[in-house]
Amino acid sequence: MTPSAPAFSPGSVRAFRFTERSADWSTGVVRLGYALDDIAFTETFTFPVPEGAAPAGDRARALDGAVGLLHLVAGVSYYKAAVPPRITVDGDAPPAATARALERLWTQGLGEFAWRNGRPDVGHGIAFPDAGDGDPEPAPALGLAPRSLVPVGGGKDSVVSLAALVAAGEDVIAFSVGRKPSADAAARIEGVPMLHVTRDLDPRLFDLNRAGALNGHVPITAIVSCAAVVAAVLHDCDAVVMSNERSASSGNFDWPAFGGVVNHQHSKGWEAERDLAAIVRRDVASDLAYFSLLRPWSELAISRAFAALPEHHATFMSCNVGFKIHEPAVPGWCGDCPKCRFVFLALAPFLDRPALTGVFGADLLDDPSQVPGFREVLGIEEDKPFECVGEVDEARAALRTVAADPAWSGAAVVVALADAAGGPDAAAIAAWLDPRGDHAIPGRHLRAARAALGA
Repeated sequence: MTPSAPAFSPGSVRAFRFTERSADWSTGVVRLGYALDDIAFTETFTFPVPEGAAPAGDRARALDGAVGLLHLVAGVSYYKAAVPPRITVDGDAPPAATARALERLWTQGLGEFAWRNGRPDVGHGIAFPDAGDGDPEPAPALGLAPRSLVPVGGGKDSVVSLAALVAAGEDVIAFSVGRKPSADAAARIEGVPMLHVTRDLDPRLFDLNRAGALNGHVPITAIVSCAAVVAAVLHDCDAVVMSNERSASSGNFDWPAFGGVVNHQHSKGWEAERDLAAIVRRDVASDLAYFSLLRPWSELAISRAFAALPEHHATFMSCNVGFKIHEPAVPGWCGDCPKCRFVFLALAPFLDRPALTGVFGADLLDDPSQVPGFREVLGIEEDKPFECVGEVDEARAALRTVAADPAWSGAAVVVALADAAGGPDAAAIAAWLDPRGDHAIPGRHLRAARAALGA
């Protein structure tokens, strides 16, 4: 297909197929095949491969299970181009429990996509075939080394996880899909090796997008997580340690026609974590843990921990505006997106004003043009934005706190919105700093997290 090809009609596609997959561990190249009717795609991941003998026995079977999981999860990028009524698998279908978990992941992970495309049927129509074998026994243990693979995006959350584990003496490998200067800087500052995995989507997908395919947000964290599982087996790590906080489980709004809450961050949330962890134990290796180190903590608690890591303040980057799938990441904060606003606000109670303004290159809280954007972040007559930001109540707690601080109380945004957020209150953030809620953090990792973030 070329840019001059006839228009693509998503409604004409009847089936999405998982076709072949292959892995060459002499080169680290993994190829994943998909098809929308007769339109075929091949996505490629290239993994750094450790020196030594080719994987064999249980390790080879675990890698096959990990690649199979990556195949099933990454397919959402192609499925969403047409959202056809049928999903089929060439070859062996997944176990029933895995199929049900994938249905939840794809359905909820496409919530924002469904909303933006006016497709509430996405909430009811995703059905994976399954092997009909009930709930199989867990995969065998591989005897993996006590080593943590930490996906690092270069934002404050993954920096806090990386620094906490290094401080605790954990054997750590940083991991990234693609290259971001902020992620490389985080690994360099903490003195840990970084594994870079290359992901190449099939260019036919972008041709389809230009020709009229459906497009939008996918559960990218789940795709990165599954790539990390492959890398963990390859590099002998017994833990894939994510950096997803408690508030990731909080949705944007309820959409009855879709069937429930739409959550931009679903694949960062607790339900998705539980489901992926269960699949990894069952289909990959029973001694490979998948969990988030930050799950019980709020964005504000994580911001407090990050504020105590000044060595990272000049290099971290949470803004996604400069990151495009076809281009290298552009350094610098855009200063005009929900992510920039929320991170600035979350750090304001913990960093002095000149230091925070120096990080961003601007004082976002003293810019009257930022008031409408902060109203959205604060949930004042607006829904929580489709971005990886904290709960509106914790954003309000941060604003109420800085409104009670003479250093910030006269800033334009603070003056404009403090009363609507509940009024100045120096103690407003206190309730957000303690851990709470469910998590699956193993003992040695929990000790490291508590040392960094508080019990």
